[in-house]
Amino acid sequence: MPGYKRRREREREQRRQNILKAAKRLFIERGFKSVTVANIAEKAELSKGAIYLYFSSKEEIYAQILLADIEHFHGEIFQIFDGGKSAADILLDFADAYIDIFLKEREQFRILMNFMLQADNLTLSRETRKRIISEMNRTISLIEKILQYGVDSGELTLEKQDIRKMRNALWGLLNGIISLHLFVGAESMREERIRSNVREGIETILVGLKKRGEGE
Repeated sequence: MPGYKRRREREREQRRQNILKAAKRLFIERGFKSVTVANIAEKAELSKGAIYLYFSSKEEIYAQILLADIEHFHGEIFQIFDGGKSAADILLDFADAYIDIFLKEREQFRILMNFMLQADNLTLSRETRKRIISEMNRTISLIEKILQYGVDSGELTLEKQDIRKMRNALWGLLNGIISLHLFVGAESMREERIRSNVREGIETILVGLKKRGEGE
């Protein structure tokens, strides 16, 4: 009996993953708004009712895809702390890796922004809402960790109470620039504009912090 139960659980998880893979392909091809649960069911070769056995809504499916990518990002990002780089270089590497998530699958940025701006209008389970908030906080805390590394090494001058303010400013800069250029303007120029504007913004902030330290 235990073996049968484990097999059923594996089959259920496999079916769930198949739904997510099918949905992800459709979201990339058509965009979030154009895809319906019926489309996902057809792509996954399941009934529409079967989809709802695993996910409560299209937004829930999309959020799970987003969470998987952010978790993968966290699994990879800690490598940027290796190699004795400066805090400035680590911060720029972090920004590039974060940008990569949404350049590959830009529709995921839309759902992230929708969650940040109008979470109450999305049909998401309580558990998914908590996970998104947790993963966002985890990402933001990495910026704080990089800034603290810069302070500890003497590269940056920031009072303890100001580290969180600067963390929030950098987080806002990063997402603000992505939102400005990810969906508008010449397609061929979008990536270059996002990367160059983010880099210039971060470098300007860091120069200001270093100058403040020199003046004290």
